Amino acid sequence: MDLLNTLVDKGLRRELPTREEALAVLATSDDDLLDVVAAAGKVRRHWFGRRVKLNYLVNLKSGLCPEDCSYCSQRLGSTAGILKYTWLKPDEASQAAAAGLAGGAKRVCLVASGRGPTDRDVDRVSETIKAIKEQNEEVEVCACLGLLSDGQAERLREAGADAYNHNLNTSEGTYADITTTHTYADRVDTVQKAHAAGLSACSGLIAGMGESDEDLVDVVFALRELDPDSVPVNFLIPFEGTPLAKEWHLTPQRCLRILAMVRFVCPDVEVRIAGGREVHLRTMQPLALHLANSIFLGDYLTSEGQAGKADLEMIADAGFEVEGADRVTLPEHRAAGGGCGSHESAGCGSHESAGCGSHEGGGVCGSAAAAPTGEPRTDLVAVRRRGAGTDLAPNA
Repeated sequence: MDLLNTLVDKGLRRELPTREEALAVLATSDDDLLDVVAAAGKVRRHWFGRRVKLNYLVNLKSGLCPEDCSYCSQRLGSTAGILKYTWLKPDEASQAAAAGLAGGAKRVCLVASGRGPTDRDVDRVSETIKAIKEQNEEVEVCACLGLLSDGQAERLREAGADAYNHNLNTSEGTYADITTTHTYADRVDTVQKAHAAGLSACSGLIAGMGESDEDLVDVVFALRELDPDSVPVNFLIPFEGTPLAKEWHLTPQRCLRILAMVRFVCPDVEVRIAGGREVHLRTMQPLALHLANSIFLGDYLTSEGQAGKADLEMIADAGFEVEGADRVTLPEHRAAGGGCGSHESAGCGSHESAGCGSHEGGGVCGSAAAAPTGEPRTDLVAVRRRGAGTDLAPNA
């Protein structure tokens, strides 16, 4: 297929596809799906080999959020039966993180519900970061605390944070359809603050609310302009008790096409399969490893994930290997701070429930026709009842 040959060539050169090419990936037929995966897999292997980076979420503060993001189980007005608790103490958070690190995680994502941190919140998260790094010097720590005020990103960096996550979630044109308590511009501003402070920026999207292909391409191209080091791709987890509980628009095939499109647009960026992979990719998860080079291990913020042992077996059975702490995730030109194209004519990227986002698995509101509806799998949506905020051992 000429389209795929062109996209592979562009991906190996870090050259931006056209919007028409990105849309064409999403429009491919099921008959061509394996060809799409194989093509995007060439780009993934060129930049990341067969390594899979493992990340582990720690929900520092769960529920009772004042924001009204439609997709989120922690939102204002949510009646989802999730765990609700206030801030974990630094030693509790460090203990929770240790379970994920023991399972092979390289990065710990510290997430807290809410609009954004107070200065006191930044202090307590800084103490948590120090506690984790005292026990695990080489671990990467990503904070995801919502909208940042001036100076807060710098303070997190000084405390030892390596990265900051704040997802765009959807395109600027449709953002007001999913959230009214803050704006798309607020989210962009926070990503830019993190980047300016020297933190590795992490920002991604959420798919699965019936959005149009144009909406998905819009947000991925906007992410590229922001130039993050990692792009988490979340798939809506339709929690009962949220406005999107009845939204089931994803099939495993559509999820794979979305991941392939993200890889072609962002060839040398850490693409992470985040919230909802178990719900929507299901038995097709191993194929997704040919597209993304990063996943979350075990449970998410408020929902249960696949057993950590099953994650590790899946990676090995698919012929991939867990990325060790001694390996640098990003290609040399990005790891050295060279960026990835938003500052030149070539490149890719865009600077956390799920990524490492404070709201895992949500969706976007597109005005165009929805994708074919997937069969609802409500049996796969399970509220987290173990790990952080409980007395039960975590899933890692």
